Amino acid sequence: MMVVRCREDAERLRSLARAMYFSNETVDAFLAGATAAQARAVASVLELEADVRERNKRERLYRRARFPQPKSFADYDFSRVSMPEGYGPDDLRSLAFLDGAEGFVLHGPTGRGKTHMAIAMGAAAVEAGRPVRFFTAADLVLWLKRVHRDGALEAAMRELSRCDMLIIDEFGYVPLDIEGARLLFQVVADCYERRSLVITTNIEFSKWGTVLADDKLASAMIDRIVHHGRLIEFTGPSRRMDAALMLAGAREAV
Repeated sequence: MMVVRCREDAERLRSLARAMYFSNETVDAFLAGATAAQARAVASVLELEADVRERNKRERLYRRARFPQPKSFADYDFSRVSMPEGYGPDDLRSLAFLDGAEGFVLHGPTGRGKTHMAIAMGAAAVEAGRPVRFFTAADLVLWLKRVHRDGALEAAMRELSRCDMLIIDEFGYVPLDIEGARLLFQVVADCYERRSLVITTNIEFSKWGTVLADDKLASAMIDRIVHHGRLIEFTGPSRRMDAALMLAGAREAV
């Protein structure tokens, strides 16, 4: 029997086997007596299994992220978005900010595309195999209050700590009581320099104290967010109003 002679086939098999945690001893024993055709066949099986595992992983990550609807950068219009100086759409798409645990505040009036961008960032991260969680600020605070009452806050914080990106949508739409504000601050503080935090809001920083019912707490939260974060401003007319069915007749009349 002719043993494996093609170095390329052997290295391909070794690489796939390492990805699936086969021991070097097992791989060496197989390659010692395998033909080139056998090595290619086994490598093809491992390649297929790797693809299946990757697809299943992404599906799990999408379910865990709990995005309210699917969004991507493919159909996103950046013409009404003011990006930070020296930072552009390609920087967002690159996901380099994840490795630096950098965050973003997406600020602007309702209907300008903040949530779409946040979900697109999260979906791109999931496609890259990075865990993400999405919450509205109100839902996150309600969940934190519930687990706190149940004595499970520590476990909930560990769950959030497994994410590479946490998205908090609609901050400021609903005022928080002091308990909710403190729990939210705990989450933000835990993200600091550990994972990317993306916040969408229609409230400027100077008014965050009103939302959180505590100016000092707001100041401490903002301090952590801006240290490793970027502000993206959204302008122009409401995208929802542009596409509103209720106003379609009026636009046609004009």
